[in-house]
Amino acid sequence: MEQTLIIFKPDSVSRGLVGEITSRFERVGLKIVALKMMMVSHKLANKHYPSERTEFIDGMGKKTLENYRDLGIDVKSELGSDNPHEIGLKIRQWLVDMITDGPVIVMVLEAPHAVELVRKIVGHTLPLLSPPGTIRGDYSYDSSYRANTGKRPIKNLLHASGNLDEAKFEVDLWFKKEELMKYQRVEEQVMK
Repeated sequence: MEQTLIIFKPDSVSRGLVGEITSRFERVGLKIVALKMMMVSHKLANKHYPSERTEFIDGMGKKTLENYRDLGIDVKSELGSDNPHEIGLKIRQWLVDMITDGPVIVMVLEAPHAVELVRKIVGHTLPLLSPPGTIRGDYSYDSSYRANTGKRPIKNLLHASGNLDEAKFEVDLWFKKEELMKYQRVEEQVMK
């Protein structure tokens, strides 16, 4: 069994999509083992999006550079740099600002292959690349160009842990051990 973290970002909460999205996770057998609504402090946001997480920062910068190249837009004139790390740090700050801007709902889901399953259901972080049938493909239409020229992150509804190591770190960051529930869903009894 794996556990993974989901954060319903302020845009999904304010659009009233939490119930619809949650039902999609539950329908495939993902078990909710922790859930809370909260306002995120800057301290917690900075731990969730740490500036020293070089792979994450550089990855966001590289994705942005690729996206701008594909759109034929000069990234340096738009963002003031073509350095992936510098761009990633800007986006990281926008993510911190966004996640602290309104209420979020944070949950831990559990199932075999939970991390990979949730990532498939959620879809690509760029809504344009998320096929219909995924959460982002069905409910998000934002683009990196609109986000970057607006000096904000892409409004893609959710954060989902990217791999098992990230999931472990994030679950421990957002929840205490005693907040994680243990129980059995009907599907688990059927699959014994």
